[in-house]
Amino acid sequence: MKVLDLQFGNVKILLSFAVLIGFVEVLVSLYKRLVVKPEKLREMLRKQGISGPPPTLLLGNIREIKKAQAQSKIKAPLISTINDDDESAAAATTTSEVFVFSLGNTQILHVTQPDVVREITTCTSLDLGKPSYQHKELGPLLGRGILTSNGDAWSHQRNILAPEFYMTKVKGMMNLITESTMMLLTSWNGRIEKEGGIADIKIDGDMRSFSGDFISRACFGSNYSKGEDIFLKLRALQEIMSKKSLSMGIPGMRYLPTKSNRNAWELEKEIHNLILKAVKERKQEAAYEKDLLQMILEGAQSSNFSQQETDQFIVDNCKNIYQAGFETTAVASTWCLMLLASNQEWQDRVRAELTMVIQETLRLYPPMAVVSREAFEDMIFGGINIPKGVNLWTLLLTLHTYPKIWGPYAYKFNPQRFSNGSSTHLYMPFGVGPRICLGQNLAMVELKMLMALLLSNFSFSLSPKYDHSPTLRLVIEPEHGVQLLVKKLQDDDSLLI
Repeated sequence: MKVLDLQFGNVKILLSFAVLIGFVEVLVSLYKRLVVKPEKLREMLRKQGISGPPPTLLLGNIREIKKAQAQSKIKAPLISTINDDDESAAAATTTSEVFVFSLGNTQILHVTQPDVVREITTCTSLDLGKPSYQHKELGPLLGRGILTSNGDAWSHQRNILAPEFYMTKVKGMMNLITESTMMLLTSWNGRIEKEGGIADIKIDGDMRSFSGDFISRACFGSNYSKGEDIFLKLRALQEIMSKKSLSMGIPGMRYLPTKSNRNAWELEKEIHNLILKAVKERKQEAAYEKDLLQMILEGAQSSNFSQQETDQFIVDNCKNIYQAGFETTAVASTWCLMLLASNQEWQDRVRAELTMVIQETLRLYPPMAVVSREAFEDMIFGGINIPKGVNLWTLLLTLHTYPKIWGPYAYKFNPQRFSNGSSTHLYMPFGVGPRICLGQNLAMVELKMLMALLLSNFSFSLSPKYDHSPTLRLVIEPEHGVQLLVKKLQDDDSLLI
C-alpha cells in the first residue's frame, strides 16, 4: 500500500510539474507574441529613423487615439463657411508624415509621402495584400470575400467577379437605378406636398433606402425583397462592427462573449442562413436571372470547391458586394447633396458638370477612409525597409487635401479642379492599382443617375437643424445626419429623366 501511495504521489508531482511547464510555455509564447515581436518590428523601423508614440501592453496606442478623437473631429469644415484665413491654417497644419503606431498588438506604419504612396498602391506583388486583421476581426461582416482575401484566392475571385462590373454590364443595370430613384422621388414629393411646399428632410435614411433597394435588385433580381431583409441585417452588423473598430488589434477581444460579439455572431449566422436559403430557392426555381447572385453562383460552380467552400464563397461575396456597393453610394450621395445645398452656385451648374461635382465630393469625403496593406514578406518602399508583419496605412483625407497637390485652398469645394479630369495618383476614392474597387464604374453611374434625377426635380438648401460633424467609423459619415430643406422645382425648371 505504501508503495502504491508513493507511486501515486510521484504521478501527482509529475502531473503538477507538467502543468507548470505547460503554463510557463504558454506565458513565454504570449510574451514573445505580445512583447518581443512587436518591439522587434518597431526597433527595425526606429533604426531607419521612423518613430511613434510608445505603445502600452495589449492596447497599443488606442487610448491616445480615442482621446484625440474626443478632442477634435475630422478636419473637414463646412465648405460654405471657409474663408481665406481658415484655408491658410488648414494648409499649414497638413503635413506629409511617416510614423508608426499600434492598434493593440498590430503595428501600423502611417505613410503619406506621395512617392512612397505611389509605390505601395501600385505594387502588384502578392507579398503585399489586405491586412490579415481585417478578415480576423471583421470576419462576421466581410468573411474571406474579395475585399479581404489575398494571394491566389484573391486572384481567383477577382477573375470571376471583375467581368460583371465592366461598363457594358453596368449599363444593363441603369433601369434598376431608375426604378429605385423613382421610389425616392415619389416619397419626397409626398413629403413636400404634406409640408406645404418645402420639406425639412434628414436625408441619410432615404439615401440608404435607395442604395439598399438598388443593390438588392441588382444582387437578387426578382427576389429583391429577400435581399432587402439580408441587407438590413448586414447594416445592423456593420453598425456593431464600426463601434469597436479601434479595438480590433487587442489580442483575444473577438473571442470574448461580450454583448456586441454575441449580437454579431447571431447576425452572422442569420445572414449566412438567409443567403443560402435564397440560393436554394434559386436552384429550385431553375430560372435564370442576370443578376449578381447568379454570377456568384456560376463562379462557385466553375471552381474546384467543396460544398462548404462553395457556400462560404457565395455568402462572403454577397456580403462584400453589399459592403462595397451599398454604403459607398449612400454616404457619397448624402455628402454630395450637402455640398450642393451649401454651394448654391454649383447646384445651378451641376446639370452640365455633374461628373466634376461627384469627383470633388469624393475628394473631400472619400467613402473609403484608409488604404491599408500588410507586408507578408520583408519589402522596400521609398527606401524604407518594411519588416514582414507590418501594416501600412494611408489616410485618404490627408492625401485628398495635400496642399502641394491641391493648392492652398485644398479644403474648398471647387469641382472646377476636375475640369480636365484627375492627373494625380493621390486621388483614389476607389483605391488604385491592382486592388482598385471593382464596382467603381457601377458606383459612378449610380451616383450620376441618382443626382441627375434628384436635381432635375428638387432644389436643396441646408436646414437650420443641420449640425456638420463628419465622423470616421468604417467610412466617413455625418455623425448626426444631413438635414436639408427640399423644394420641388417649378414644372418649367424640372426635367424628368
